Amino acid sequence: MLQDPHVASAIPRAYKSGMKEIAHGHLIRIARENGREDIPEPLNLGERVRELRKARNWTLEQAATKAGLARSTFSKIENGQMSPTYEALKKLAEGLGISIPQLFTPPQKNQINGRMAITRQGEGTQQATATYEHELLSDMLTKKKMLPYRARVRARTIEEFDGWVRHDGEEFLYVLTGVIKLFTEFYEPAVMRRGDCAYYDATMGHNAISVSDEDATILWVTSLAE
Repeated sequence: MLQDPHVASAIPRAYKSGMKEIAHGHLIRIARENGREDIPEPLNLGERVRELRKARNWTLEQAATKAGLARSTFSKIENGQMSPTYEALKKLAEGLGISIPQLFTPPQKNQINGRMAITRQGEGTQQATATYEHELLSDMLTKKKMLPYRARVRARTIEEFDGWVRHDGEEFLYVLTGVIKLFTEFYEPAVMRRGDCAYYDATMGHNAISVSDEDATILWVTSLAE
């Protein structure tokens, strides 16, 4: 069973005696590891310039003219026979109609950009703790940039926690049903009702409890990009 990312070092006292809590940050860490990308190879500037020129269907002469460079200079840059100065880079970028950083941005290789995952009602991966019952959404996708999950907030008092929840990244919270009170390390507690939302730095201590008669349900989305 994966760690509840909102238990962190905050393990309920009553929970300690009856159940063994999984290591702090385990769920977030697993999701981050699944989302790591391979380190890209160093960019070849000459190949990049040639690719940009050919994408515009320009000859060397046309590209050199637009950049305000000699044809021989443009050719040497493309063939890696010359290391361009900053001024030459500026001319290249302006001639190609892009920014200097885009000159050094690797082109997107053939890859699937249309990924999608549908999680039907109640079909998410269930992860329960003493304070929250999480349902992980779109759990079948790897290399995600976000971790979405629906949670039923079982905690009723802040005393059920031993401390603040903290983890890397940013977090978005949206109240689906009921009423919660969001506690954060640097702000006054905020009562939030259905339709209310919050976006915050997740390294700031935070906890949420239900204050409605029924357990509140919320949508949490945690960033995973490093």
